[in-house]
Amino acid sequence: MIAIPAIDLREGACVQLVGGSYDAERVRVEDPLDALKQWLALGFRTFHVVDLDAALGKGSNAGIVERLVSHAPGLTFTVGGGVRDVARVEAVLAGGASSVVVGTRAIEDLAWLREVAERFPGRVVVAADVKGREVVTRGWTSGSARDIRDVLAALEPLPLGGMLVTAVHKEGQLEGVDLPLMAEVARTSRHRLYASGGVTTLEDLRELAKVGAHGAVVGMALYTGRLDARAVAQEFAE
Repeated sequence: MIAIPAIDLREGACVQLVGGSYDAERVRVEDPLDALKQWLALGFRTFHVVDLDAALGKGSNAGIVERLVSHAPGLTFTVGGGVRDVARVEAVLAGGASSVVVGTRAIEDLAWLREVAERFPGRVVVAADVKGREVVTRGWTSGSARDIRDVLAALEPLPLGGMLVTAVHKEGQLEGVDLPLMAEVARTSRHRLYASGGVTTLEDLRELAKVGAHGAVVGMALYTGRLDARAVAQEFAE
C-alpha cells in the first residue's frame, strides 16, 4: 500500500478542512507548489490533487493544477474536483495526470460514467464520499440516499482505475479511520481501494494495508505534523 499526500486547492492555496466543512479550515499553505516540494523532498512520488472550488462551483484552480502536475517528471497525480463533463476528463488526463477522479456526476449519472470509463479504461477513479454509510455529493453538501454497498454494486462492472472512498465523518479530525467501512469496500469490490479520511497514525496506515487498501490519502496528519512524514514515506511511499 502507498501513502498519498493530499493537495487540496481553495482560492489558490493548499488547505486542509475539518470534517469537510468549508467553514473549518485548519491549514493553509499559500503556494501549493511549496507543499508539493516539501513532500517530494521526503520521498513521496504519488499525490492526490483536488480543486475544492471547482467541486462546489465556486471557481477553478486549473492553472495551479497544471503547475503541480508539470513540476517534475516521473511523478504520479490523481486529479479531481468538479470534473463533470468529458471535456474536463480529457483536459485533466492530457495535462499529465495519471488518473482523473470523478465524484458527483459519476454517482448521479451512471450512463455518463460508463462512457468515460470505457473511453479511458483504468484511468477513471470514482470518488465515493461517505457520511456514516450514505454516499454524499456536491462537495459533501448533498445526500444521495444511497448506501455505499449499493453504489459499489452499480460500479462493479465498469473498467475503473479504482475507488476513492472518503469517510467524511472522519475527515480532518485526527481521530483515526473508519476501518470497518474500508474493510467492507475492499472485501466487496474488485476495484482498487484508495482510502481517505482520518488517517492519524502509522498504525492506521498499517491497518488499512491489512484490510486490502491499495492506497491511503493522507492530509491533516501530515500538514500538522501529527504524523512523521519522513517515517510515512519510508514505510509507505513508492
